[in-house]
Amino acid sequence: MIPLISDELARSASVIAGIDAGTIGKIADVLIRVIKNGNKIIFLGNGGSSADAQHLAAEFTGRYLMDRDPMPAMSLSNIAPVTAIGNDYSFDDVFKKQVEAFAVKGDAVICISTSGRSKNVIEAMKAAKQRGAITISFTGRGGTMKDMADHALIIPSDETPRIQEGYMTAGHIICGITEFGLFGRKAVFVDRDDTIAKDVPYCSRPEDLILFDGVPASIKRLNDAGYLVIVVTNQSGVARGKFSESDLARIHEKMISDIERGGGRIDDIFCCTHHPDDGCGCRKPEAGMGAAAVMKHKINTRASFMIGNSDADVGFGKAIGCTPIKVDTGLNFNDAVDKILR
Repeated sequence: MIPLISDELARSASVIAGIDAGTIGKIADVLIRVIKNGNKIIFLGNGGSSADAQHLAAEFTGRYLMDRDPMPAMSLSNIAPVTAIGNDYSFDDVFKKQVEAFAVKGDAVICISTSGRSKNVIEAMKAAKQRGAITISFTGRGGTMKDMADHALIIPSDETPRIQEGYMTAGHIICGITEFGLFGRKAVFVDRDDTIAKDVPYCSRPEDLILFDGVPASIKRLNDAGYLVIVVTNQSGVARGKFSESDLARIHEKMISDIERGGGRIDDIFCCTHHPDDGCGCRKPEAGMGAAAVMKHKINTRASFMIGNSDADVGFGKAIGCTPIKVDTGLNFNDAVDKILR
């Protein structure tokens, strides 16, 4: 029995891993624009998809990962209109007529069908298009809905349970991106060595870390403008045995103190202490430190920046979806802050 369960878990994980991340991001961007424009999101589907439609609408109108204002969303699953329309007209019309009643130009109508062939969902999508709404489909690989929708989330499976698991995972991610995009905090991620402080190879003593001129004042300017300032730094010297975790902590205590004396504030520090050959997911340009910071501080990466001196820093910034700024001999940290604040 255990091997069968393990096999099913592996199949589910494989399907979820195969969902196109770019499509998830595009749909979230659409929903952010819809809500910013004063429109709403309408979910609909049959059976399990109806329950999922209600679930996702509740995440938007209540809370997902953060306390914030409600995002306007609704599910067309109430039993009274569904049975009334089905009884008086046809089951094919149960969502179509509700879309005609509620959808307006600029709304997003998310149509959920594991088969991609549900006639009443297809009719609702047609009605949404006629009313100028943006249509989004959540389906498996089959059916015609994915070809009709303005934006199609395709779960790469033909198994109903796997499809449902996939679009609920994707739906949660879409909700989180939308929530952070509308209500998340803005941040400036900052590299340490050769960005805000002189690079001392395998710096092991607090007194050897010297900030560049103007850094505390520039960090204060970011603080005053409402940005979190978060240091993200690769420190493989720990893995190489050049210095210890406690040495690193003392160095950062000194860095924080120096910045505070100049009026600035570091809101958090994330370090990768792995060796480059360890293949970890947190060493820049990998996104691990950024993902941890985003979740901890509820950051809207689209409104955020990364300042660093290397290609790895630029790659990190792009990986988490913020705007990277590379410092060099012609552009120092203070100049980068000027650029952000302009």
